[in-house]
Amino acid sequence: MKIVELDGYAANPGDISWAPWRNITAPDGSKCDFVVYDRTAPELVIERAIDADIVITNKVVFTDKVMAQLPHLRYIGVLATGYNVVDIEAAHRRGITVTNIPAYSTASVAQLAIAHLLHITNNIAAHDAAVHQGQWSSCPDFSFTVSPQIELESKVFAVIGLGNTGMATARIASALGMKILAYTSKEQSALPSFITKASSLEYLFSEADVLSLHCPLTPDTHHIVNAQRLALMKPTAIILSTARGPLIDEQALAYALNNELLYAAGIDVLTEEPPTSGSPLLTARNCHITPHIAWATLAARQRLMYIAIENIKAFICGKPQNEV
Repeated sequence: MKIVELDGYAANPGDISWAPWRNITAPDGSKCDFVVYDRTAPELVIERAIDADIVITNKVVFTDKVMAQLPHLRYIGVLATGYNVVDIEAAHRRGITVTNIPAYSTASVAQLAIAHLLHITNNIAAHDAAVHQGQWSSCPDFSFTVSPQIELESKVFAVIGLGNTGMATARIASALGMKILAYTSKEQSALPSFITKASSLEYLFSEADVLSLHCPLTPDTHHIVNAQRLALMKPTAIILSTARGPLIDEQALAYALNNELLYAAGIDVLTEEPPTSGSPLLTARNCHITPHIAWATLAARQRLMYIAIENIKAFICGKPQNEV
């Protein structure tokens, strides 16, 4: 049985051992043949996976056309929670099992979402730079600011998507004294007492002081943040996105920021990654962007690798887990 990891570098740039992968055993007790590639360009996917029974992918895309050219393929393991890189319907039709890694980065993603929020509201980096440039030493006063300082107490923290990460982020925001409003399919009676269910998306957008995205990317959530909904928001509002880039209409968000219809955005994901064609958000006013790093703490990546291996073992034993 052959296992091919097509883009291993992002999850494991060298600080985690691949040894446990090489010890996975086939049903006959023999060790599986494990091959790892740091990166795989689209034109190399077929060549590298042609004799694989199992492929592991993070961002390498598996369309119906690709799967049709891989006669041995029986399993696709996605090294992420989101699985939009795989045509799930086509995989099911071909009898290919697809799994993902749920909840491995919950704490890390929530942490970065709040880090973006605190960066925007306090701008510690800019103040630190100003001090080191001598601005405090030459200041006639004991204190000065280079950007507004914003208190979060009692402000509305609005969440779209109340799964593991949305809930974890909401809990941190609540600990900061914020009021939590959520757009969720859950009933109010099923929510913790500190969370209020929004009656509609429009109400959520209009009430939000901070809007944080934690929903999966689906046809229904594509561009859930668009010009019409941005127009409902307060000009003092902040948007945080640590989910998937296409949840946001980037042109519409850039317009809102540049025209001061929105105060700021903290973004960890873009529609195109890396943004080789350029994103309007790269030059938008008060838009702070990190390169899709919310998931990438060592602790989260270690959990990711462990669950991925367990997923494969369960599949080999005929009892797949975390199927999508």
